[in-house]
Amino acid sequence: MKSSREQRAANRYKVVPFEREAGYYLQKGMTYYQKNKLNKALMHFRKAVEVEPKNPYNHYNLACLLSKLGRLKEANRIFHHIILDLDNTLADCYFLLAINYGLLEDMNKSREYLQRYLDADPEGDMVFEAMELLDALEDDMAPGDLPAYAEKDLVLEEILRSESPEELSSMFSGSTGFRQALSNRLYHGSDEFKENILRFYGTQGGEAACRALQDFIKNPWIKERIRQLALLELKNMGQGGTVQVFNDGELKSMDLDSYPVKTPVWREEWQQVMDCAMENMRRSDCYDEGFFDDIQAIWLDYINSVYPDVPRIAKYETWAAALEYSLARFHFLNLTQKELAQEYGVSAGSVSNRFKEINATLNIDHKAYQNMISYLKRDK
Repeated sequence: MKSSREQRAANRYKVVPFEREAGYYLQKGMTYYQKNKLNKALMHFRKAVEVEPKNPYNHYNLACLLSKLGRLKEANRIFHHIILDLDNTLADCYFLLAINYGLLEDMNKSREYLQRYLDADPEGDMVFEAMELLDALEDDMAPGDLPAYAEKDLVLEEILRSESPEELSSMFSGSTGFRQALSNRLYHGSDEFKENILRFYGTQGGEAACRALQDFIKNPWIKERIRQLALLELKNMGQGGTVQVFNDGELKSMDLDSYPVKTPVWREEWQQVMDCAMENMRRSDCYDEGFFDDIQAIWLDYINSVYPDVPRIAKYETWAAALEYSLARFHFLNLTQKELAQEYGVSAGSVSNRFKEINATLNIDHKAYQNMISYLKRDK
């Protein structure tokens, strides 16, 4: 029989099994995902579901990863489970179902779920893309006809261009529909249209315009150049004090009174990097025009984000290779740093170092996960 001292010693070293919380497995899964270790990420996402099976977001993350891995039918079963059994308000499931059914060449179901997404969340983040896809699937549209969302854009542009300041002010203060239309297109319109709306808010002033701009600068998925324009309009309106701004991967408090809005003068070496990358992309003959818009957006976001502490560009080919690799990572393209280094005539190590600098600033891998829908659409 053990003495009391021996029993205490035995208890001290006794291993007590415990179950980790789902958040632990989710965080580990995200870490592996960002390192492109997808099988390990999948294992941890499954474990999060096992530990917390009633949480729809655990299932959602798992289904998104399965979609990226091409296991579309398995992903769709999970999206259906979320909608039917866990949370029918998680509208993004409808959009992802539509994308996956499109990839499975079931266009009737793709149309059905695009419409269900629009019905469930008419102000959702992917409304523009849903309308665009739904329009592309409508075979019976007469030549020259515009989809409804395009007609609304043209009307809104015409209103902003032709109405007097007094009439616009009256519409902005008196029409909820007009304010909502501006807000929707601020998130889903072209960059040029967004700039026009931001300038309108700046000239309009007032509480409603300030509130719209303050909400806008908190959004993590807008281009940094556009965010800077919104901050500039807020300052021009006389808005001071503390505002919440998305920066470096999180919401931060910022004092507008002392915050210098960055307006870098474009340098020749920055243009050389972009031109070099785009020239190499055109030689490959495998990019459509949308990719050229994206690579310019990535480079502009990077320059705006690090300015005025921009790096010295000793060899623009190295930066151009890293920039194209950033685009490849963002869209899950099958390109390696070694392949791109050979194309640009530079070392793979230097490409890796420059990509790390871009990724540390823009968090390309994380944004790529969030924008998986766009990847799937383009892959289609």
